[in-house]
Amino acid sequence: MELPKDAAMLLSVVNMKLRDFYPSLEAFCEDAGIGEAELKERLAAIDYEYDVKCNQFV
Repeated sequence: MELPKDAAMLLSVVNMKLRDFYPSLEAFCEDAGIGEAELKERLAAIDYEYDVKCNQFV
């Protein structure tokens, strides 16, 4: 899966995918071919963190 390079677009795509298709960040990352740490780091750069309870970046 090709993920957007722009962090804001990445946030939108990831949260939509998590909401509609994946029960966890781990499952999404496995399918998308991206490491959890890398994804968290990219979104932390725009002040978003993963919330396990919501299964979203907030």
